[in-house]
Amino acid sequence: MLDPQPTWTQERLDLLKSAFDAGLSCREIGDQSGVSRNAVIGKLSRLQWKREKMIAGPKRRAVARTSHRRTGLRLRRQFLRSVEIHEAPIQSMHTCSLFELSAQTCRWPISTPGEENFSFCGSPPMEGLPYCPGHSRLAYRVSAG
Repeated sequence: MLDPQPTWTQERLDLLKSAFDAGLSCREIGDQSGVSRNAVIGKLSRLQWKREKMIAGPKRRAVARTSHRRTGLRLRRQFLRSVEIHEAPIQSMHTCSLFELSAQTCRWPISTPGEENFSFCGSPPMEGLPYCPGHSRLAYRVSAG
């Protein structure tokens, strides 16, 4: 059955105006007034009320990812420039299966997936990297610049 009372009573409209002026999100306004977020968005659209341009959430997340990515690249470059990696031999003395992989094992694949002798290196990895020093030398290369 249809609800005989209107959704947007004068009391809700007054609450909408004060909450909108206070800068609350549509979700917060909806929670306070007892309507859905989409109802608030629709009413704001019909009233042609607009907010000043704000920074959107995805842009902030992209900055965080970029920052994290740069930190990882900086760590890899420091690692690759160290003397230890250029002299590191590849030693896979303790190979392990997929189920034995952990943060304490090198994840470099040995052989071809699907073959009977397929495994992973299993040696202790370098700090902050998924591979041991020998395999990191193969995996990461620094440009001359």
